[in-house]
Amino acid sequence: MKNTLINYVEFKAHDLEKTKSFYHNTFGWIFTDYGPTYTAFSESGLEGGFEKTEKPIANGALIVLHHKNLSEIQTRIEQEGGAITVPIFSFPGGRRFHFSDPSGNELAVWSEN
Repeated sequence: MKNTLINYVEFKAHDLEKTKSFYHNTFGWIFTDYGPTYTAFSESGLEGGFEKTEKPIANGALIVLHHKNLSEIQTRIEQEGGAITVPIFSFPGGRRFHFSDPSGNELAVWSEN
C-alpha cells in the first residue's frame, strides 16, 4: 500500500444499528462490528466505519490516511504546521493518531505497525 493515500473514511453515529440498517438497505453496504461502539463498512467504493458517540455531530467525517511509519509522518506534519490532536493509540489491526492541518481540518493517519 502506498503511503499517504486516502485509505478510509470514518463517520460518527448516535445509533449504530439504525445507521447500519439505513446504509445496508439503501446502498447495500456490508458491516463488520468491532465491539459495541464501532462498525466498519465495505462494498461502498471506499472502506470506512462508524463510531458511536453521544456528542452532537458536526463535520462527522474523518478522513484516514495510511503511512507505514507513524513517527516519520507525525514529525513531517508538525514541521509543516499541523498539530497532533489525538496521540498515537492502538486499535484492532494497527495504530493511528489524529492531527489538524493549518486550516483546522482534522484527519487521521494509521499504520498496521
